[in-house]
Amino acid sequence: MSGTVKTVPYSIGTTMSKIQVQAGNVKIGGGADISIQSMLNIPAEDIEGSVRQAVALEKAGCQIIRAAIPTVDDVRLIPALKETVSVPIVADIHFNYKIALEAVEAGVDKIRINPGNIGSDDRVKAVADACKAKNIPIRIGVNSGSLEKHILEKYGHPTAEALVESALYHASLLEKFDFHDIVLSIKSSNVKTMIEAYRLASEKCDYPLHLGVTEAGTARMGLIKSSVGIGSLLLDGIGDTIRVSLTADPVEEVYAAKDILKAIGKYDKGVRFVSCPTCGRTKIDLIGLANEAENRLRDCEKRITVAVMGCVVNGPGEAREADIGIAGGDKEGLIFKKGEILRKVPENQLLDELMKEIEKM
Repeated sequence: MSGTVKTVPYSIGTTMSKIQVQAGNVKIGGGADISIQSMLNIPAEDIEGSVRQAVALEKAGCQIIRAAIPTVDDVRLIPALKETVSVPIVADIHFNYKIALEAVEAGVDKIRINPGNIGSDDRVKAVADACKAKNIPIRIGVNSGSLEKHILEKYGHPTAEALVESALYHASLLEKFDFHDIVLSIKSSNVKTMIEAYRLASEKCDYPLHLGVTEAGTARMGLIKSSVGIGSLLLDGIGDTIRVSLTADPVEEVYAAKDILKAIGKYDKGVRFVSCPTCGRTKIDLIGLANEAENRLRDCEKRITVAVMGCVVNGPGEAREADIGIAGGDKEGLIFKKGEILRKVPENQLLDELMKEIEKM
């Protein structure tokens, strides 16, 4: 499949990979919903801490959880996770094919390994056959720092073309043994290169694509880079599963991914939150109110639009399409619903009154 060229035009917001794989209870590619991933950052030997973090990730809305499994002993983490959370578990493995085989036996739902890094053909075949026997997909992940020497020499530096050639090279090693349940990840910390690479990959193969900007940075800069990179591709119809890589608590990655999907209309659960940027008419602590409202509503699954606006101009008027909202006045504010004013409330009660109205909905 690595040489197959697409002829079907993209439609905005629709995933276009023709091949579909399944990791546990989650389908990836082939028109399936875009899935949200994150990765544990607790050492694998700390099983209790890893399980606790996995539970937090699942609660936040993570749909696939990846865990680094650096040694054979660390495979013990897999059944512990499987017994506790219902989302698929991905074993992240580097170089040692024996760990991959043990992970398969331990019941993992997906393997992340690069076939070109694990040695001879018989090792690659062993992993491919084990995964095929249990319908476990393999994710191939390349990035700017992982390019093979001959590919780097050919292109001079980690270009989009170099990244895609590397990914398809690794895929060909599995295809040799009739294994095609493959997901490709082609990441770069350079957003422009990342976008170009995924666009090229989507033209050259039909495998599901896992999107992400690697080494994106802190919660602030990482979110900006990920939003541009991941968002652009998803709006092109490219991408089947995503991870927002942040130097932060992995739970923040999940919330960020949900927000990106909400922004492009691909996630219909939870609150759509809108607030105005403030201006000279604002006479309440709008910034504080907006931040607190967003925090309180972060785990709310009601499919509603909530507005926190600075004044009556931007409140019931500009935000009239909101299901519920507040608009500031002078040390007080209005509660409004679909543009209709419900009542006037002192500033220090605005948020609590807003939450009461949302609970009724």
